[in-house]
Amino acid sequence: MDARALMEKLVSFPTVSSESNLPLIDWVEDYLDSHGVSATRVYNADRTKANLYANVGPDVAGGVVLSGHTDVVPVEGQPWDTDPFTVTEIDGKLYGRGTCDMKGFDAIALAAVPQALARGIKRPLQIALSYDEEVGCIGAPDMIAQMRAHLPPASAAIIGEPSMMKTVSGHKGGTGFAVHVRGFEVHSSLMHTGVSAVMIAARLIDWGNRQNARVMALKPSPMAAPFVPPWTTTHVGQIEGGTAHNITALDCRFVLSFRVVPGEDEEDWCRAFLDYVSEVEAEMQKVAPSAFIGCERYFNVPGLRPEENGAAERLVRQLTGDNGTHVVSYGTEAGQFQREDYSAIICGPGDIAQAHQPNEFITLSQFEEGQRFMSKLIDHLCEA
Repeated sequence: MDARALMEKLVSFPTVSSESNLPLIDWVEDYLDSHGVSATRVYNADRTKANLYANVGPDVAGGVVLSGHTDVVPVEGQPWDTDPFTVTEIDGKLYGRGTCDMKGFDAIALAAVPQALARGIKRPLQIALSYDEEVGCIGAPDMIAQMRAHLPPASAAIIGEPSMMKTVSGHKGGTGFAVHVRGFEVHSSLMHTGVSAVMIAARLIDWGNRQNARVMALKPSPMAAPFVPPWTTTHVGQIEGGTAHNITALDCRFVLSFRVVPGEDEEDWCRAFLDYVSEVEAEMQKVAPSAFIGCERYFNVPGLRPEENGAAERLVRQLTGDNGTHVVSYGTEAGQFQREDYSAIICGPGDIAQAHQPNEFITLSQFEEGQRFMSKLIDHLCEA
């Protein structure tokens, strides 16, 4: 199967993050086995999803990891003009959920397996396919740890997120809290005797507004300066709570998240927020001892720091000819590879502006450029 056929097959699996990815993993494992390559699975806790990794070629150091995720975002409520789980070509664009983010790259990586074996590569390709990237890069860490323990050390990890085949050497980290404020219900005419969970939540959210205003006024650090925006952001995108307009709300829930520039510590931001939560909670409990604020840390994605003379960056620049400086504000699994001492870089076909959109697509020209890149990488791995 060529890369186009492989992408069509991968897209046909509706691996929305809320569903299992095991049918796709079964198929990929069979595909690799048909080429004499054994794969290893790393399951989630309830074994409904799995990562998969494999070493293609000789069992020696100095190979290159090709990292992609298997999950996609939902299509419900989006006005698609084509079947999102069937690749449809129109005017030089390949439409379908995941064609851009990032089953196009996954397909190119898998198509490289028989090519690499036929060429007799002297250093291996290491395939790494994860689950639940779209909901906080949850699946990859266990896989990366096992790869580090059981595979020969790779010289570079290429994370194939859509970058228009540019060399992206940095991204922001991300972490967040699912916050549950429990208040105390009374009639709103006597609100001083109750605790409104909604109004307490507003105070916590305003803490985020004040942090945004504070950091926007600071001069960006040299490491943060290339980012747009060049500061750590605090964001709340969802909130729900309350029973009626004339009752102090018993419950309110929202999600607060940080996108942290390299050079700053996600944990510092978390501690600052939790310190404020403790302060506000103590005030609530003076009125109603049963009131509380629960904060559940639900994802933690480390940033990707630009590496000084990094092996992955050198390699990708050599293969693409791209000498520009590129960073992004979204998170990827690259920071997780870097945290485990891989030299990591982002480079993949497609435009991130198409990711998660209705009528998601990758252009034929980008898909083909990705294939040419992979051919050059195989040439590189054939060198002694």
